[in-house]
Amino acid sequence: MNVIDGSEEVNAMTEQESVLSEFYFAFNHQNMALMKANWNMDNDPVMSNPLGGVKSGWPEIEKVYRKLFNGPADVFVEFYDYHIHDTENMFCAAGRERGYFKTSDVTIDLSIRTSRVYQLVDGVWRQVHHHGSIDQPELLDKYQSALKKAG
Repeated sequence: MNVIDGSEEVNAMTEQESVLSEFYFAFNHQNMALMKANWNMDNDPVMSNPLGGVKSGWPEIEKVYRKLFNGPADVFVEFYDYHIHDTENMFCAAGRERGYFKTSDVTIDLSIRTSRVYQLVDGVWRQVHHHGSIDQPELLDKYQSALKKAG
């Protein structure tokens, strides 16, 4: 499988990989309009990750991204070692993210287990669930401490 970070030529990708690429482009370029377009607004999406715990509904999820995008940190992640499991109206992408979180005080190399679930809504793939977790307790503590400082 390829690495997805949002810089890919989407014409050479599957439909599911293209949607994932759109998410990573929005994230890595801190583009809230594109991030919002990637998530489902009609249902009750859920996000569970080291950034903000468990958040339900786009308004709560949006707050997590706004805090990160408007903070002093430079954050970059790419999705790799992934598998896509799909049905006609849903797909789940499960894999790993790697990247970095940088502020003027600290640089943290990120390693995150990640899954994203998308649902076909009115002919458009929309993210309805994200789960991310950091395996290493020391890395999780360092990351969350840096987030609080940057906060």
